[in-house]
Amino acid sequence: MSNTLDNYRLLGSSGLRVSPLSLGAMTFGDDWGWGSDKADSRRIFDTYLERGGNFIDTANAYTAGTSEEYVGEFAEGNRDRVVIATKYSMSIRAGDPNAGGNGRKALRQSVEQSLRRLRTDHIDLLYLHAWDFTTSADEVMRGLDDLVRSGKVLYIGLSDIPAWQAARMQTIAELRGWEPLAAMQIQYSLIERTVERDLIPMAAELGMGVVPWSPLGSGVLTGKYTRADLDTQLTDDPKGTRKQVAAANGALTPRALDIADVVVAVAKEMEVAPAQVALAWTLLNPAVASPIIGARTLEQLESNLGALEVEFTDEQRERLDAASAIELGFPHDFLSGGMVNGVLHGGAKIQRR
Repeated sequence: MSNTLDNYRLLGSSGLRVSPLSLGAMTFGDDWGWGSDKADSRRIFDTYLERGGNFIDTANAYTAGTSEEYVGEFAEGNRDRVVIATKYSMSIRAGDPNAGGNGRKALRQSVEQSLRRLRTDHIDLLYLHAWDFTTSADEVMRGLDDLVRSGKVLYIGLSDIPAWQAARMQTIAELRGWEPLAAMQIQYSLIERTVERDLIPMAAELGMGVVPWSPLGSGVLTGKYTRADLDTQLTDDPKGTRKQVAAANGALTPRALDIADVVVAVAKEMEVAPAQVALAWTLLNPAVASPIIGARTLEQLESNLGALEVEFTDEQRERLDAASAIELGFPHDFLSGGMVNGVLHGGAKIQRR
């Protein structure tokens, strides 16, 4: 396992080199009530770069645009060194149907505003933030390709989208000679492994580096919540408390707390922080390029970076896997069964790719 931020990885099939842990900037700015002020955000950003980190993740509407503004200011003097990833799709103007979603008009507006806030003439990696189920795949891919050809965007990716749609979009790009997708940002952690059914295998097969968000399960895997927190009031507003956001994300559940108990136990054995165990586990998946860490304090950042030094025994990894295991469901379980393989191969032993 890589044990330093400057042991860079390729992002999918692209030639873009990124650190094995990405710095999430959703916590930059206190507009939503739970982020970091400017001074703390600056210390986090500078420390990450000093340790060799180069991969910064933000979005057009994180903390009402403050996140991008801080990233743009902090990156001055180091712009060519850092890889800035941002996203479009979140609405930038209430009541305007074309101010959000995946369409070309929303895309153009969002990118132009992001460029101004980031104080740059190009975005290194632009993600579609969330699939809107209304815009055609052709429109999205052509719009992203146009931005790459214009020089305003260097690489493109997808986030929070069904696997079948992402695969279709990558195929469209390949067949039409458009810019291919380099990254797939998805929720992935010990308490959210359902992406192992289709999204992660699809990304690995089609050349998209997986960038997990919420690898700590909205903080649940740090061990800071108990069963007493299960009655937390739900909210759809990102301005709620971190605990409310965790509950709204579906991360604060009895099953998740059971998994967190195992994480805490393994961490105690290793004499490391539970967050380091949870982060290190995501890095075991070969499809994963760079999990996103969203520290609100410098101490949290420094602790999270320690995940790069964690090495599990086989027994510890097995316990974590067993505690968090999911059923793959149909067709995966069916196709891996002995009867199907016997019918397909007639008893011959075939090594899978």
